[in-house]
Amino acid sequence: MLLNPLIKFFSSLRLTVVCLAVGVVLVFLGTIRQVDLGLYRAQNEYFRSFFVYWGPKGADWQVPIFPGGYMLGGVLLINLVTAHVCRFHFSRKKAGIWLVHTGLILLLLGQLLTDLLARETILHLREGEAKNYTESARLAELAVIDTTDPQMDTVIAIPQKFVASEKELHHRDLPFTLRVKNYFANSTITARTAADTSPPVANQGLAQQAILTPLPRETDMNKRDVPSAVVEVVTPQGSLGTWLLSEMISRPQSFNYDGHTYTLAMRPQRIYNPFTIQLLKFKHDVYAGTDIPKNFSSRVLLQRPSTGERREVLIYMNKPLRYDGETYYQADFDHEDDKGTVLQVVRNPSWLTPYFSCILVGVGLIVQFMTHLTGFALKRRPV
Repeated sequence: MLLNPLIKFFSSLRLTVVCLAVGVVLVFLGTIRQVDLGLYRAQNEYFRSFFVYWGPKGADWQVPIFPGGYMLGGVLLINLVTAHVCRFHFSRKKAGIWLVHTGLILLLLGQLLTDLLARETILHLREGEAKNYTESARLAELAVIDTTDPQMDTVIAIPQKFVASEKELHHRDLPFTLRVKNYFANSTITARTAADTSPPVANQGLAQQAILTPLPRETDMNKRDVPSAVVEVVTPQGSLGTWLLSEMISRPQSFNYDGHTYTLAMRPQRIYNPFTIQLLKFKHDVYAGTDIPKNFSSRVLLQRPSTGERREVLIYMNKPLRYDGETYYQADFDHEDDKGTVLQVVRNPSWLTPYFSCILVGVGLIVQFMTHLTGFALKRRPV
């Protein structure tokens, strides 16, 4: 049978040992690379990928040189399932082994689902402010906002990965094309002075008063890259000019075309919700006579128009708000005036999988141990 060699290979114990050894090397390399790449980039390049790639500095090509976390985990999962099916036939004496292997399989699948489905965002609110969206702490988006209708804005958001490709961006709801002339993964924007003689990077909007400085990618866990882009608006009648877009530019940059007014902005990626959260009061408690923090708390108003829900909720340390599949943790606050709060928002549909997997493994070990202990005790019992 042609499948026999393949089944023998994937069910081999040697493959398990090799995968575990490669996993040790991968963890070592990924940990070392955190020094240069930072935690998040190292995770994506070494553990959330099928291959680890390498290319000469400055080159636009890379080649795979080592298996990544997804490849290694996938092979281990196939190895575990194949070995389990081929070697272990279900019986009462092997019930514990079945439970242990099922737990391990769920553990691997749970980690994959967490990588694919889990999401962490930030909700920053000032007292009295209400929002129906959260923002990514790491990713940005290019937003094209049609502000023609005074009652409602129409927003078209383009993810950062498409902007980074430096290609033409088309959308069926836009009557023009966005041509990305330059993209900077990390940068800073400063005000132009009389001593600055370099030409502006764009010819429209605020670029005439700004200086863009590219920066190395950020590796500090407590900091993030600030992307910028030079974007040209191209219509069927020709170009309308180029704009400098950056998260550091908060003032709106608008233009008119075909009877509509559009605003361009680079901003943190937004995740919209069917409800709003308003900050009523933020409280920062300290121990008497000291500046040592004692407690942070946010009293918020949760409103959902579709269901008529309206209620106040108190969020504080170790007491998050769990709502609509998301968990809102008290993470930080505005240190200047204690009038703003920062909530970390986590969505992880598979959060129970690791707990269930560990319970299965633990129960399986106990069952297998008790099965062997009972058999051994019966054999030693005097006749």
